[in-house]
Amino acid sequence: MSNSANNLVATFSIVGYDPATGELGVAVQSKFLGVGSVVPWAKAGVGAVATQSLANPSYGPKGLSLLEEGEEPEEVIKQLTAEDSGRDMRQVGIVDAKGRAATYTGVSCYSYAGGLTGEHYAAQGNILVGQETIQAMGQAFEKNTGSLADRLLKALDEGQQAGGDKRGKQSAALYVVKEQGGYGGYNDRFIDLRVDDHDHPIRELNRIYHLQQLYFGVTKEENIAEIKGEVKDELREQLKRLGYIPTVYVVDSILYKNFTAFLHRENFEERELEEGKIDLEVLDFMKYKSV
Repeated sequence: MSNSANNLVATFSIVGYDPATGELGVAVQSKFLGVGSVVPWAKAGVGAVATQSLANPSYGPKGLSLLEEGEEPEEVIKQLTAEDSGRDMRQVGIVDAKGRAATYTGVSCYSYAGGLTGEHYAAQGNILVGQETIQAMGQAFEKNTGSLADRLLKALDEGQQAGGDKRGKQSAALYVVKEQGGYGGYNDRFIDLRVDDHDHPIRELNRIYHLQQLYFGVTKEENIAEIKGEVKDELREQLKRLGYIPTVYVVDSILYKNFTAFLHRENFEERELEEGKIDLEVLDFMKYKSV
């Protein structure tokens, strides 16, 4: 990137760690196209890095490499900035797989610019309406429960509500890693979602995150229902409305066969249960799906 204000990744972000699951991640929003391609970096079992302002993307892989060598986040930042002539315009947040966190804001970053750290997280931002954005992110991460992704997204949303980026909104991203957490367990990319250009990027990021959880999440025990009574009636009605059966008066063998066809067409294999049972989250999805 050239040393131009037009290339500033004016943004706010939070890096976080969940000791219960080992997950590490980054959530970010910016008035910048495709912020997810620049800011978030993470490696399972190692740490997470957010690099922004006049972003130096090399901070991502270099920072993770130093963490993997055993350096603490504060020391990693010292080494990254010491060899960088553009350090005064850089901003970075780091958390490692022990929950240790550090944040750095160069003295020449455009105001408001700053950051804070807390237990298992670092929040930072530049060209913000005020410091309230950073404080709101930290408070949200600390007080909310749920998964790491849930807490990161809540922090992002609260940061926006507190003022956010002074220049407006354009893109957002959520990146979470977990050992063997990727599709089929073949990699560590647990959640990797981006909204590159949108009027309400955080709202859209939340929407696709909930879709991601629906498609790739595990069926909850409390959501398993037998296909009978009102549940069966609703399933018949939705399959008919969506064009999978010609009438609600089909025999069970046809009902189950076409319900399976729906699951496979919609990529719901992860939520396919034994014949005669249904995940109620899938049924809810069917109710709101357009024809």
